[in-house]
Amino acid sequence: MPRVVVDVMPKSEILDPQGKAVLGALPRLGFSGVTDVRQGKRFELELAGELTDETLEQVRRMAETLLSNPVIEDFVVHVPGAEPAQVSGP
Repeated sequence: MPRVVVDVMPKSEILDPQGKAVLGALPRLGFSGVTDVRQGKRFELELAGELTDETLEQVRRMAETLLSNPVIEDFVVHVPGAEPAQVSGP
């Protein structure tokens, strides 16, 4: 069964309060040297059948309509072990 990963991140111009909270907590926990944190989501999809361009396009449509909010988030669809970022968001 092929596995496809969809990584979803807030667009760079969108405020990321969860990332800022993590950034603020790191020094209090004794970690230094981190200048920014952005928090996102990762979806791992196991698919039936062979992995084709049409299947990747279908996953891209899934990411665009359900897994992400394209107004405030970007996404990348990729196959682990293959070339990264094979299919990107809009």
